[in-house]
Amino acid sequence: MILDRLENAERYENIHPGFKAAFEFLRTADLGNLPEGRNDIDGNRMYAVVVQDLGKGRDGSHLETHRKYIDIQFDLSGCDCIGWKHIPVAERKAYDEKKDVELHDDPPELWLETPPGTFVIFFPEDAHAPMEGEGMLHKVIVKVAVDKR
Repeated sequence: MILDRLENAERYENIHPGFKAAFEFLRTADLGNLPEGRNDIDGNRMYAVVVQDLGKGRDGSHLETHRKYIDIQFDLSGCDCIGWKHIPVAERKAYDEKKDVELHDDPPELWLETPPGTFVIFFPEDAHAPMEGEGMLHKVIVKVAVDKR
């Protein structure tokens, strides 16, 4: 897991072959005007999901993991609070290959406050519970395929 501000994204571009294009998208796209839902960047290798919704708060949060995609979650407005745990063990719901999500009953080990302008990178071993902040949240989640072939 990596937490930083978008102006520092260049530091992380060499970690994965898709990160440079992902951060370039976040820096240059008109993110505030993207429609909610999926927005293609590079087909199934990279796409953005725009979410605008009320935060759920920490009560009843559920950790999720992904096997096929790395999440780069970027906050446009509102302050999200994201639960995190490294490699959860308590499965809540079996892995859904079509949605690339597995839900877990483990409680988060820590909570990350992510104000506008910050991003968090979640790798497959990083269980996360997003949208736990308060009030209206507007986020762009860039999904980068783990296998960039």
